[in-house]
Amino acid sequence: MEDLRHIGFVLIGILVAFFVVMTLVAYTVLAERRVLGFIQGRLGPNRVGPGGFLQPLADLLKFIFKEDIVPDKSTRFIYFLAPTIVTTAALMSIIVYPFGPDIHLPFTLPLIGGNTIPLVIAKFDVGLLYVLGVTSVGVYGIALAGWSSNNKYSLLGGLRSSAQMISYELAYATALASVIMLAGSLSLREVVDAQSGYWWGFIPRWYLFLQPVGFIIYVIAGVAETNRAPFDFPEAEQELVAGYNTEYSSVRFALFPQAEYINMTTMSAVATDLYLGGWHGPLLERYGLGWMWFLAKVGLILFVYIWMRWTVPRYRYDQLMTFGWKWLFPASVINLIVTAALVLYFNA
Repeated sequence: MEDLRHIGFVLIGILVAFFVVMTLVAYTVLAERRVLGFIQGRLGPNRVGPGGFLQPLADLLKFIFKEDIVPDKSTRFIYFLAPTIVTTAALMSIIVYPFGPDIHLPFTLPLIGGNTIPLVIAKFDVGLLYVLGVTSVGVYGIALAGWSSNNKYSLLGGLRSSAQMISYELAYATALASVIMLAGSLSLREVVDAQSGYWWGFIPRWYLFLQPVGFIIYVIAGVAETNRAPFDFPEAEQELVAGYNTEYSSVRFALFPQAEYINMTTMSAVATDLYLGGWHGPLLERYGLGWMWFLAKVGLILFVYIWMRWTVPRYRYDQLMTFGWKWLFPASVINLIVTAALVLYFNA
């Protein structure tokens, strides 16, 4: 009976997390179009619903009813599988995000046989390692999409994505290793708990203040990992027509940008948990509303993602690779070495 309750609770948690993430993704798209409209001095979507609120639903219906065209010379099984791999890999990581502290109710819930609701689906001792592994699988979907389309521009986009992912994942993982060294754990929950409290009564104990260089490296590598401008070379329109997804249409075409926005949310959530104290913050936490801090921090990072895309011009591809290998990765290694030395010194 306890096992059935646990399975039922996990399934409900997955459905709730899926609904929250997909809603956040849909309205991140709307927010991006509104913000870029403001930056460029135009309105953006404002016709479907009040303030364009129903625009994500209209976009979904449009993609559902568009004609699905499959190239005759494509490798069909891989062609159909690729967008599923990309989206599934992006979604699988949401089960380990702690959105807030455990909620204690004054009554017992029959489904879980207790009065505590954890704001995380699965408590992994190696949650951060799981996130790194699962999100890395997404590049296989992009590479397979480019190859299976039998389009040379698509193939080049897939190969670019593979090279870009490998180049920047090294700096990305090395930056996270510095935080792991400070917290002494791979569990996202324990990393967040290690950032509770204040220095001198008013400075939050966030790792952002201990790892400012690591945070900058993480943000830059995270943008490159999600193929966002100014690092969106796998789909550079002026060079590759539209990149790896050139030959896709209808719902399958929509799955690629959907995975991109899910990965943006993943990067923002990990940055919030590892550098910005997760749900820790003044006032709200004492009333059990720490999850609002978590969402606010994630929203701020997503805004920076959007701001960068429509402000910073795209670099050349050789500049991308040079920056990743000759500057970002060495900087992350130096940051890791300095962090290790300081941890050893102060712990000794």
